[in-house]
Amino acid sequence: MSAHPSVPHVVVIAMFPGVDTLDVTGPAEVFAMAGQFLGGRRAGYEVRLAGERRGPVPTFSGVRLCVEEEFAEQPQTIDTLLVPGRMLIGPDGPVPQVDPGVVAWLREAGPRAGRVASVCAGAHITAAAGLLDGHRATTHWATVGRLAADHPEIHVESDPIFVRSGRMWTSAGITSSMDLALALVAEDHGDRVALDVARAMVMYLQRPGGQSQFSVPLAQRPGDRGDIRDLRLWIGEHLDADLSVPALAARMMMSERNFARVFHAETGSTPGAFVESMRLEAARRLLERTGRLPSDIARACGFRSVETLHRVFRDRLGTTPGEYRRRFRTTAPC
Repeated sequence: MSAHPSVPHVVVIAMFPGVDTLDVTGPAEVFAMAGQFLGGRRAGYEVRLAGERRGPVPTFSGVRLCVEEEFAEQPQTIDTLLVPGRMLIGPDGPVPQVDPGVVAWLREAGPRAGRVASVCAGAHITAAAGLLDGHRATTHWATVGRLAADHPEIHVESDPIFVRSGRMWTSAGITSSMDLALALVAEDHGDRVALDVARAMVMYLQRPGGQSQFSVPLAQRPGDRGDIRDLRLWIGEHLDADLSVPALAARMMMSERNFARVFHAETGSTPGAFVESMRLEAARRLLERTGRLPSDIARACGFRSVETLHRVFRDRLGTTPGEYRRRFRTTAPC
């Protein structure tokens, strides 16, 4: 990884003919947007498209993307090596395309990269290079069975939208490439920058699983009032505080009734529902990323007790904190 704040984080995307366009452009847009929010405080991302040879590369959609650098021209150390994918629909179902030129380069460059991220069917390419051996991984739902059958040394998971296993990251369907990129931004620059990017691009903040019921949107509509926007940010930074309507109304120097009305008009949510969603989202991230006990997570996120944490998970997500962690934890030993 780039150690100095003034040195851009180098992302090299491995290109090949027929690649899915969004696998390439989706993450590139997320990285570019993150750079906008970083401003001059830290260097952003330098995205490079590399291939076996220079020139235009036809994608599946017909759009041609320009490869300006060859694989052999890449630096010895790459911060993030991103592997896009491509599937063909055959008579027996989807067939992932494994480009031999990319596989050969990954075998050489992958072990030196700070991290390797595979998008959708790109996991089959990374697996063919031997980089996923002994790791947890996911891929497009239509080819998870094939990945598991072809590579029994990989612990293939079908549910998550993305999986992190050591320095290896894999993601599911094509649009999850942006979820994966958002998670990489959060790791590099923190949740605040990732949330800013998610809001600007009208995305969910790091959807952790493969089902829509596990996606709680934080990109609420921005509203017109700066004081309410500031309050929402303050709530996110003080989840263990008293966030009742009386306490929030007092902070805003409003009557409780007027505060509730204004908050709903600005956000489309009641204060109580918004606070609970923020606490739930924070609890989910701690379950995904840490080994902290549910009782510690409940206190840190402002739930009165671990029983309240369990109730909210059952009511909102239809599962328990323990089951959620088992299915969607994104950090694991190599």
